[in-house]
Amino acid sequence: MYFLGIDVGTGGTRALIIDESGRVAASATEEHRPFDSPRIGWAEQRPEDWWRACGVAVRRALETGNLTGEQIGCVGFSGQMHGAVMLGADNTVVRPALIWCDVRTEEQCRELSSRIGSERLIRFTCNPALPNFTLTKFMWVRENEPENWGRVRSVMLPKDYVRFRMTGERAIDVADASGTLLLDVARRRWSEEILNETAIDTKLLPRLYESQDICGTVTADGAAATGLKAGTPVVAGAGDQAAGAIGMGIVAPGTVSATIGTSGVVFAATDRPALDPKGRLHTFCHAVINRWHVMGVTQAAGLSLRWLRDQFGAGPDDGRDPYDRMTAEASKVPAGSDGLLWAPYLMGERTPHLDPYARGALIGLTASHTRGHVIRAILEGVAFSLRDTFTLFEELGVPVNRVRLGGGGARSALWRQIQADVYGREVEIVEAEEGAAYGAAILAGVGAGRWNSVDAACGEIVRVAQTVNPDRAASEHLNSRYKAYRCMYSAIRSCR
Repeated sequence: MYFLGIDVGTGGTRALIIDESGRVAASATEEHRPFDSPRIGWAEQRPEDWWRACGVAVRRALETGNLTGEQIGCVGFSGQMHGAVMLGADNTVVRPALIWCDVRTEEQCRELSSRIGSERLIRFTCNPALPNFTLTKFMWVRENEPENWGRVRSVMLPKDYVRFRMTGERAIDVADASGTLLLDVARRRWSEEILNETAIDTKLLPRLYESQDICGTVTADGAAATGLKAGTPVVAGAGDQAAGAIGMGIVAPGTVSATIGTSGVVFAATDRPALDPKGRLHTFCHAVINRWHVMGVTQAAGLSLRWLRDQFGAGPDDGRDPYDRMTAEASKVPAGSDGLLWAPYLMGERTPHLDPYARGALIGLTASHTRGHVIRAILEGVAFSLRDTFTLFEELGVPVNRVRLGGGGARSALWRQIQADVYGREVEIVEAEEGAAYGAAILAGVGAGRWNSVDAACGEIVRVAQTVNPDRAASEHLNSRYKAYRCMYSAIRSCR
């Protein structure tokens, strides 16, 4: 028997198939059309394109693995969080989805905080009102596009729309629902207080499940689109951060992940809702029953490096991957980038500033700096930003015994070393760092009964392949540079 994990990301949808030992049997990715940004701070995607990409990716993965749909025992989902998908009475999409990095809703955030009270809001949902969260996007559409809102009959998140197309079921897991600002995170149920205060009809919302719960089966239409067998069970899955953490074995307190994708996340599992009263960290339900997680988010982590590549190129093409060419340049520059600092606030910032208007900056440029300096400053600046979350973990008493790296930041030897040096800790790389799709496949295996719990699955199949120790001299120097980095935000903010 095999298990399929599907991750509906920002740039594309990935399908990954594992066997009963947790070995990756096949995978495939289909890119999405680039998101639209009609105004600064806006970001929209068409949900129909996610479904198209899902069908292509699943069929390609089955073909690559020389497998048939009948061999898939269960399907799990993961995906980008916070996106607002709105469907009409005929189940067609009312308007393009406002995705996670859309920050147009600052006015709605102020309205929520004023009406409910910031402290009450955090008490109800464990989180403050942020423009990224789904509720504020619904409010924006209701206030600015009343005709569209009047047509809405159901709402859901990105991965849940794709699963709806596959199964016909309106469902959501508690981990992904935690990022909507509509969930009572501590009690793992929709918040009656928030729904009443914001006049959101409960009938619009999908049914809540734990991540490993089976919430539907593949329909005939779903089978025709993907090559799967009709009747194949499908579990609820999880948002990309919780699913990615499952894939890295971040399931119990003390083990923490630092993952760099488009955004960057430092993620810690907890056995209680670890609340930050200032709202600088997110507290969500974990994809493990009766566990939660706390995390800090850097909006433009890997996006910072991609922005540099897209706008200024990756250097002379010698046949290597563009990012390999860029990090090779950066590796010739000493730790600290000879005084150059990067503030990665290209899309505003969440942790710790909660500022959608924060802007990026390159500070300390001299005539002697090279392109390699700029690249290394970006790598270090992203790591400094993630270190902000470790600083908050220490403040709140969240234990950090082991740190595991994931995402693009784990694939680059230079970025691995920079992170170890910036965090001042040994960091681990797991054997099968396959991202959120791998965690979704594990959840499918638990749902199908291959493992009796997520803990059991991770204990059996998640293994550490490599450790990286910090370089003492580099770590000491970067520690002093981190202090300079911490001064940047207030200076940038004062220039607005």
